[in-house]
Formats: sequence, C-alpha cells, structure tokens
Amino acid sequence: MLPLGFLVVFFAWPVAAIIGRGFGSGGVGTAIGDPLTWRLAGFTVASAGVSTIVAVLAGLPVAFLLARVRLPGVSLVRTLVLVPFVLPTVVVGLAFRALWPDGGLLPLVLANAFFNVAVVARTVSGLWSHLDPRTVDAARALGASPWRAFRSVTLPALAPAIASSAAVVFLFCATSFGVVLILGGAKFRTLETEIYLRTVELLDLSGAAALSLVQFAAVVAALVVGALARRRRENAVRLRSRSETARRPRGGEWWAVSAGLAVIALLMTPIVALLVESVSTSDGWSLAGYAALGGQGSRGALQVSGWDAASMSLRTAFDATILAMIVGVLASVVLVALRRTPGRPARGLGETMDAALMLPLGVSAVTVGFGYLITLDALPGDLRTSPLLVPLAQALVIIPLIVRMVLPVLRSVDVRLRQAASTLGASPGRVWREIDLPLTARSLVAAAGFGYVVALGEFGATSFLARPDAPTLPVAVATLISRPGELNNQMAYAACALLMIVTVVAVVLIDRFGAVRGQNSVGEF
Repeated sequence: MLPLGFLVVFFAWPVAAIIGRGFGSGGVGTAIGDPLTWRLAGFTVASAGVSTIVAVLAGLPVAFLLARVRLPGVSLVRTLVLVPFVLPTVVVGLAFRALWPDGGLLPLVLANAFFNVAVVARTVSGLWSHLDPRTVDAARALGASPWRAFRSVTLPALAPAIASSAAVVFLFCATSFGVVLILGGAKFRTLETEIYLRTVELLDLSGAAALSLVQFAAVVAALVVGALARRRRENAVRLRSRSETARRPRGGEWWAVSAGLAVIALLMTPIVALLVESVSTSDGWSLAGYAALGGQGSRGALQVSGWDAASMSLRTAFDATILAMIVGVLASVVLVALRRTPGRPARGLGETMDAALMLPLGVSAVTVGFGYLITLDALPGDLRTSPLLVPLAQALVIIPLIVRMVLPVLRSVDVRLRQAASTLGASPGRVWREIDLPLTARSLVAAAGFGYVVALGEFGATSFLARPDAPTLPVAVATLISRPGELNNQMAYAACALLMIVTVVAVVLIDRFGAVRGQNSVGEF
C-alpha cells in the first residue's frame, strides 16, 4: 500500500486537481479544438520521433561494441556512454548552445538524441550478448553476406530490445523540458514547454489541462508499446543462457567498431565544448566564472551565492533519493511477489502497478509542481511550505528509474534459494535479509547513486517549486543565463561544468561498484 499510496497522494491527486480546474473553467474543449494545440502536438511527436531514430541509429553500433567486442577500453566505453543520460538538462542545453549559440531545430533534435543513446546501447547490448553467435555463422556458411546475416538473423532477434528502448527514448524526448527551453526559445515549442508557459506565465489552466490530456494520451501509448516490447525481450532473454561471446573483431566488423567509437567521440564533443566555454571570456582564458560562484552574480542575479545553491542541490537530492529508494524498492518487492504468485489476477495487478509507476516519467513536471501548490495544503502541516516539497517532486521523477534498475535484479534471485531458507525455518524477513539483500546489495547501491545524480540535475518540477532564496544549482543556472552580463554567463557555464564533473565521477563509481557482469546498469528499459 505504501508505493500505491505515495503515487496516489503525490502524483494522481495533484495532476487530477490541475486537470479538474482546467475542466472547471470550461475552456478545455475549446483548447483541444484549437489548431495550435495540434500543431504543438505534431511538432512534439515529429521532433521526438526524429530524435528517437537518431538515438537508435547511434546506439546500435555502440551496443555491438559492448556486447560482442573484446578490446582494451571497452569497459571505459561502457561508462562513457552512460554519462550523457544522467547529465542535467540545463548542462546539456548549455553544452549544445556552446556549439550552436543561436539554438534551433537541429541542436534540439541532436540534444534529445544525445541524452538517450545510452538507453538504446545498453538495453540492446543486454539482449545481444545473449544471442547465440552460431546462428549468424550458419547464415554466413550458407552464403549470406555479413550485412544480410545481420538483417535476416540478428536484427529480428534484437527487435524486442530495439522496440522497448525506442519507446522509452520517445517518451523522454516527447517530455523534454530544459533542452527545449534553452535551445528552442520562443520559435520551437513543445507540449511540455507550452504547458509551462500557460501555467506559469499566462495562468491559462484550461489550455494547460487540454495540453496535459493530449500529452498523457501520447505517454500512455508509448508506455503500452514499451511494456509489450519489454515483455517480448524478457522472454527472449529467458530462452537463452548468457555465454561469453565477446571476441576480437574481424573483417567488416571493424566498420561497426569504428562507428561505435565515432559515436562515443561525438557524445563527448558537447561536453568538451562546455568545459572550454566555462573558461573562455572576451579577454581570453579565465577562471572568473568559477571564482564568481562565491557571489550572487552580476547585479544580484541570484539571491544566494552559487555555492549555497550547490549545497541546496546536494541536500535536496539526498532527501529525494532516500524517499525514492524506500518507495521504489518496496514497489519492486511487491512486483516480484505478484509475478511469482500463480493466477492471472495477480499477474494482471502486477502489470497494472508496473505501468502506473512509469507514468510520472511522461506527465509534465510543471503540471505536477503546480498541482502540489493547490493540493498539498490539505495535508497535515501544509507541505507547500515544507523543505520536503522539492525532494518529493524529485523523488517522483526518479522512482521509475530505481524500479527499472532494482526489479530485474530481484527477479533474478533464484526462488529455490528462498524456498530452501523458508523450509529450514527462516521467517519472510530473515529470507529477505539472508538471501535477497546480499545478492542485490551492489545493485541497490548503484540504483541509489543513479537516482542521486538524476535528482541532482532535475530541472522541470524543481524550477517551478524552488523558492528564489533556496534554488538548486540547475535552477540557479537557468536564472543566470536569463540575465544579461558576461559574468552571469560565465557563472552559468562554470556551475554546469561542476555539475557535469560531479555527475561523471558518480557514474564512474556506480559503474565500477554497482554493476554486476551481465547486468545492465541502466536497468530493464
């Protein structure tokens, strides 16, 4: 009841309240019939679709590199490809703005793809590593070219993983907020940024509610496709035992290796550009932006210093991670128990609960944040003024990611070990303590670290809920880039560089400590 109660109180209730107010004002029907609504929906779907295609095409050679290649440095590639996925959106937005100062459609599409190459690469490589290479060898022996063997044998086998990852990538791209806000400007608007505009600046709740309904329909469709594809991928993995298939490339495989390494190099380009921009001024190289973090920016752009904002980010992310781990781990335990319970009702309940836990990934963070402000005063203590308000919103964002990381690990625990412990007289609590916890401890730590870095860079809901006198670092960055002055710009890039460095260090530690061989650190997306 705790995971479901958390989801109802801190997600379903606020969202329903916002949509209810929109319907109450009587303008939802008009907004849905407005051609602008469908132009925004069309642009959102089209741009997300193109970004998804780019991410899939870029992720496949990297997946081959991770699943089939044994060369020095492949473990480094495994870590590097995960870095973009957990970078804060404002960091990525500024990184691409360093390459394209005027923004535009191309950098917007590429930035969304940049975020999600890891989802494709690590999800597809997880299944690819289970495929029996002898089927490809048989096709080659029958005269098939390397390309035809891949197209006729390998690609159909990988289809469940490709479809599953593509559905999630589309979901992330369609609900992208910070990247579109920074790179799209006023010219390129999506449903997410338009909901923000109508809620925060225009107070058009009926229009925001209509857009939320359209976005929600797209999100549910993407989740259904992702769930069906994920089920097919789980069945495909279950039918094959993992074998050591990595080897030194030969022949035409070197082209795939080169393509994978080229993708990694391209992924690092915006990161390098951001670091260079953080020390570049009109007078040459300078660390003025880093030094200025001790102050409040030019003309008092911030109400606190940059270091105070960084400290607030660290504390808020810690609180959010604790909340998310409690709810996410309990939810994963329940889902595993329902899956092991015989009977269609239990399985159906588990699938419904699993889908419900994914919904916060696709509903506008602005909708959730504004819903908090109009509903949480009804709870004891009026949480609208509580320091827990931002951690609650951030926890809602990272719970689905933690579930997707913890759930496959818990499912992999051999049920016979648990049954043996129970037969010997162990209570359910002791079975968990003696069997499940030791086998999953490393992945639990990895999930906590992963959730922490995602919460550290969360921008959508935080930008709406954080008070001006207590901003997180991403919110402070957005404030700085909206104010004139070279010093403010340098402070913003310096703050982004620090966020990026912390993220990279965390990812390296997670991948080295938390990942088990054969376990995808991104989870079962």
